[in-house]
Amino acid sequence: MAFFDTHTHLDYLQKTTNQPLANLIENATAVGVERILIVAVQQQDFKTIEKMTALFPENLRYGLGLHPLYIRQHQQADLDCLEDLLKQKNAYLTAVAEIGLERAVPDLLSDELWRKQCDFLDAQLQLAKQYNLPVNLHSRKSHDQLFTFLKRIQVPKCGVVHGFAGSYDQAKRFVDLGYRIGVGGTISYERANKTRQTIAKLPLDSLLLETDSPDMPVFGFQGEPNRPERIANVFQHLCELRKESPEIIQETIWRNSVGLFG
Repeated sequence: MAFFDTHTHLDYLQKTTNQPLANLIENATAVGVERILIVAVQQQDFKTIEKMTALFPENLRYGLGLHPLYIRQHQQADLDCLEDLLKQKNAYLTAVAEIGLERAVPDLLSDELWRKQCDFLDAQLQLAKQYNLPVNLHSRKSHDQLFTFLKRIQVPKCGVVHGFAGSYDQAKRFVDLGYRIGVGGTISYERANKTRQTIAKLPLDSLLLETDSPDMPVFGFQGEPNRPERIANVFQHLCELRKESPEIIQETIWRNSVGLFG
């Protein structure tokens, strides 16, 4: 079975584990992970991610973006750098990512920083629209606010709300706009009942698989850096939640993933 891990921080996983990139990719391909999307969080990581992808172009794709958790550090010059790189139209740069909104960290919710979060999201959605790229979206306790942005700024290729952990109604609103929902390690925890029920109920063609490596560990691997090969574990848990056959689930999600970020 072929899998596409549609959300990783492979650069940070490599720093955490000190493993050669070739080993990380070999471990992933051993369980069928044929494609991996690396997403950025800060401007200082852009070139590193581009170089990593160039070493393994058959396996890797990448997205560049400015993550809301680092909103204090982001500057206008970082947006200018992002646009300069998008203009180059590198064939393996297939997303504006990771971008979004963060409302789970109180220190980032001052009037000034919340306004800056919104301004940077707006600017990056406009860039995705201008350069016809999908987006990979971070959203914690901000689904309603994010929906407002996505409805107003209609990105033609849409994208995915990554690591989704909201209600069915919230997910369905994103799906109805054309966005997909990222399914990761959260569904491996029985206590995540709301998320598990949501993922079981959504249309299959609205789902993508992801690990968020080295974050968002799968049950049984708590305390360890998450890795792209754990997509196989996420897939097993997804199959337990869904009515479709594993073959149909795999084929549908692979097709969706390659169509969006391939």
